[in-house]
Amino acid sequence: MITMRRFQPTDAAQVAQLVATTLRQSNRQDYSATYLQTEIDRMSPTFFIEKAQQTHFYVACDQTKLVGTGAIGSYWGSTTEYSLFTIFVLPTYQGRGIGRQIIETLEQDAYFKKAQRVEIPASITAVNFYQHLGYHFKDQNQQVDDEQLYRLEKFPQN
Repeated sequence: MITMRRFQPTDAAQVAQLVATTLRQSNRQDYSATYLQTEIDRMSPTFFIEKAQQTHFYVACDQTKLVGTGAIGSYWGSTTEYSLFTIFVLPTYQGRGIGRQIIETLEQDAYFKKAQRVEIPASITAVNFYQHLGYHFKDQNQQVDDEQLYRLEKFPQN
């Protein structure tokens, strides 16, 4: 059984490894090795500790093993718009509904509940997954941006 809990600083190294593994295996068909390594280098354990101080950061656990992550935080300092960040599921756990469980957890968070709009920077690899969960292209823009990500959004029912 997969359980969700808030990130703790002691999770940082395991989260960094989970993200690196997922990027290398799941995203390699959509991104260059150089792009992926740049992202992996950027997302160090310290990065995740800092991210958790700015967001509500969750981890998905299979007993004591971290198998997924996801966070929600302010969209550029806004108090009405939020973004989803760092949504990853270990490749060996993909296809089991854990990604959906992470999104559902984020959509039950206090930030999501008060949001007028929620944006997600979606990888080429994951864009269809987010669309399936009700996220749509921001401003109908179906092109990747300078970060090689799609911008999707949802307008929660208040």
